[in-house]
Amino acid sequence: MRLVFMGTPDFSVPILRALHAAGHEIAAVYCQPPRPAGRGKKPRPSPVQAAAEALGLEVRHPVSLKGEAEQAAFAALEAEAAVVVAYGLILPRAVLDAPRLGCWNLHASLLPRWRGAAPIQRAIMAGDAETGVGVMRMEPGLDTGPVLAEARTPIGAQDTAQTLHDRLSELAAGLIVAALPAIAAGEAPTPQAEAGVLYAAKIDKAEARIDWTRPAEEIDRLVRGLSPFPGAWCEIAGERVKVLLAAPEAAPASAAPGETLDDALLVACGAGALRLLRVQRPGRGPMEAQELLRGFKVPKGERLG
Repeated sequence: MRLVFMGTPDFSVPILRALHAAGHEIAAVYCQPPRPAGRGKKPRPSPVQAAAEALGLEVRHPVSLKGEAEQAAFAALEAEAAVVVAYGLILPRAVLDAPRLGCWNLHASLLPRWRGAAPIQRAIMAGDAETGVGVMRMEPGLDTGPVLAEARTPIGAQDTAQTLHDRLSELAAGLIVAALPAIAAGEAPTPQAEAGVLYAAKIDKAEARIDWTRPAEEIDRLVRGLSPFPGAWCEIAGERVKVLLAAPEAAPASAAPGETLDDALLVACGAGALRLLRVQRPGRGPMEAQELLRGFKVPKGERLG
């Protein structure tokens, strides 16, 4: 098929590569413009732009698709379909209608659950047993379109936003390649159920601070859902420390929330306790808890903020 690919972050790259490897003609790749990054704040191409250029594909990164000129340039590609994966711009009706077979979005949830910006993080934070990725025909509403195909995966007790992100990205790559023949044949997608709609709101920085009065299992889900970015955090000896991985354990009922119960970062919670396993100090890389404790003593009885 003759396709337009629209995506920006790391999540989108395996899908682009899979479409290219399957022999589809990628008429153009759309992504967000390069952003300032690094110490020198020099413009850095997005992961999708870098991958597309390595494959020798045409790359476009308009600031907006609202203008008539950009919409006309998109339509002039005469694509049969567009594959959209975490692109980052709203597609106007003129763009949605331009490809003969429509625009198809790969969304990282089991719709209608977790429509919106942060489906991977919200699924972990809510304690969902499974999630997945779906091929949805796009329409003007927020992730409201009918779904043609989906793939599921369980959410494990040690899954973080990063591990789930990587697994769903690979699932999505295989799913869209398998679904394109059905799209080409004009197979009708299934409308989403009206019941069970949940919105995955963008992560607010205020959510990242750990509240030790919450149950250990809930804090564990917060930690994993925000790992590695933005990272759940707490104060240890006045220093803001990210917690990237932890494990719930039992705790005596008399322990005060936030109190360390031993010298190895077992912290009392509102119910149970949480063993901190991987952490990150300001200006440093992630480290195992044992490495932190070698030069940063946190004795039993310490209160974490």
